[in-house]
Amino acid sequence: MKTKNKQLRELTNEELIQKEQGFKKEIFELNYQRKMGAVEKPARFRALKRSIAKILTILKEREIENARGNRKNK
Repeated sequence: MKTKNKQLRELTNEELIQKEQGFKKEIFELNYQRKMGAVEKPARFRALKRSIAKILTILKEREIENARGNRKNK
């Protein structure tokens, strides 16, 4: 499941944080499967890590945007 930037940008911060936590949990479970030697889709690691990076980037952009907005209002 590839996550599109456009879809992620439409989500609220809370929804993004929940998605990030879900992806991290999935990575944890995949790591456990890897230790046991039974990972079905090893490429999923890369996709999950990229999705997490996209989410963190969007959250950081929003944080910077809010900080700029607050500075202008003062």
